Amino acid sequence: QVQLVEAGGGLVQAGGSLRLSCAASGRTSSSYAMAWFRHAPGKERELIAAINWSRSTYYAHSVKGRFTISRDNAKNTVYLQMNSLKPGGTAVYSCALRRTLAYAYREDDYDYWGQGTQVTVSS
Repeated sequence: QVQLVEAGGGLVQAGGSLRLSCAASGRTSSSYAMAWFRHAPGKERELIAAINWSRSTYYAHSVKGRFTISRDNAKNTVYLQMNSLKPGGTAVYSCALRRTLAYAYREDDYDYWGQGTQVTVSS
């Protein structure tokens, strides 16, 4: 069993930055792939960033160049540094874990989810 807890959400002006964290506990492994999803009002949940055991990363086109996913294995924590935030980035951001070496692109491929943290970007 794995538990994921996100933190770091809040209100930020367009162009500003936030850093989200996702702390994993329970039977976790640094070999597990992890990802960040976001769910904006009226839109489908989308994968925005993922990282695998070797720190290979994936970014959605909408955030590439602005967001950075990283991990600290000693702390069992994954981060999402979000720069140049846009109003369209307003959403609930959720951390997800996949019990596989490689990350995936579909929600159903992830085994554990955090509760989500709200990010609101004002214009």
